[in-house]
Amino acid sequence: MSSAVGVPRDENGSPSDLPAPPRPKSLRRRAEFRTVYDSGRRLRLASGTLFILQNGLDRSRVGVTVTRKVGNAVLRNRLKRRVREVFRRNAPSIPAGWDIVVNPRAVLGEVPFRDLELEILTALRRAVRPTK
Repeated sequence: MSSAVGVPRDENGSPSDLPAPPRPKSLRRRAEFRTVYDSGRRLRLASGTLFILQNGLDRSRVGVTVTRKVGNAVLRNRLKRRVREVFRRNAPSIPAGWDIVVNPRAVLGEVPFRDLELEILTALRRAVRPTK
């Protein structure tokens, strides 16, 4: 028996009448990514490139893109999962009101998770600090 992912269940494990949890805060459309690439600020990292742009919303949105040059589908999906996990674990410390796109390099697969997390969070803090 397969169960649908994300379907709220009651105490007996049956689907409940509760609303489904909200979708993750992520960029979805090509136009959203293009806007961040074209108008955003680019930060080069050892393990990839980070683009950031203010979005005027009360929350930040994240997108991850990995080109085929990086490797096969298994590697590309692993890199995307690692980057998304950084943002998931650190959601409270991510400043609101930004669109963030990360383009990882193949080397990201070799980087320890704590180092990756530190690199991304440091770059974000540097990018969103208020200008004087």
